[in-house]
Amino acid sequence: MRNMKRLTRAVSTAAIALTAVAANAETTNLRIQTHFSQETLSGQMAGEFIEDVTAMSNGEIQIEMFYASSVVKSAETFDAAATGILDCDMTGGSYQTGKNPAFQFAGDLNGAYANPYQQYAWLLHGDGYAAMNELYNAYDMEFIGWWIPGPESLSSTRPIRGVADLEGWKFRSPPGIITMIFEKLGASPVVMDFNEIFTALETGIIDGADAANLTNNIGLGLYDIAEHTNYPGFHSMPADHLACRKDVWDSMPSHHQAILKVGMQALALKNTSINEVRNAENSVTLAAEGLNMYQWSEEDMAAYRAAVQSAWTEFATTPESQSLLDSHLNFLRSIGAMQ
Repeated sequence: MRNMKRLTRAVSTAAIALTAVAANAETTNLRIQTHFSQETLSGQMAGEFIEDVTAMSNGEIQIEMFYASSVVKSAETFDAAATGILDCDMTGGSYQTGKNPAFQFAGDLNGAYANPYQQYAWLLHGDGYAAMNELYNAYDMEFIGWWIPGPESLSSTRPIRGVADLEGWKFRSPPGIITMIFEKLGASPVVMDFNEIFTALETGIIDGADAANLTNNIGLGLYDIAEHTNYPGFHSMPADHLACRKDVWDSMPSHHQAILKVGMQALALKNTSINEVRNAENSVTLAAEGLNMYQWSEEDMAAYRAAVQSAWTEFATTPESQSLLDSHLNFLRSIGAMQ
């Protein structure tokens, strides 16, 4: 009987302790918007990120994800987070080049990196986090991580075999340096929101689009209309980011901050590797279905690279943009990837 009383007291003490822990558990609730729809591979990966973060935090971090830019337009997500409409932005830095051209180099260097793993190396081992947050913090945001699907493929309703085919080619372009590059090559870029692409292609407002990689282009339905693409891609390898309002980030307990950063690093590896696999598989399927897939000649690639390097110089017009560009280029030179 005495032992039973001791056991009962021990159980009661443990229950009280667990209740106290639960009461003192810190919670973080985040409202995040991404431009990807749930149907795309990237949208599915964003869902996995939420599951990982929830599990690692034992439910202390709760995320409400708004897909397909359902709250505000893609380019407005950053400001919506900074002003409290949302808490975090899961689109990309290059949407914010109107604020500062440095955001271009926070999102896509258009051909500078050979693959996503090189670009992650700059972030993780080239002091990239500090360089990024020197920019983001100035706009009351905290950069948390990248996820990079890999090189993108253009979609087009007319052939895009090389530079000559770009003359007069009217295509959807994200904002930023890519418009400058393709104008130099004779194309006519039209900046529009990510979720307006399908209708613009369908109605003939544009001839093609710089939207996503092969797999996500399928998810967007672009190859139902566009019969031409290029693979493997070369022109763009945008890094989608997770960035949260600075006061929201600073108010989180340190273990929540660590979980979000590690969660983004896990997302980065899973996203990049699954996109490599899916793009390769889909290239075989699409070729069999009759999609025209082009690989540019070395001469055309040289013309593209020349346009890129000229655009870098013209685009880096602020101290922040020059500093971030220099950080990338110095890293690339240090690993022998650029002269």
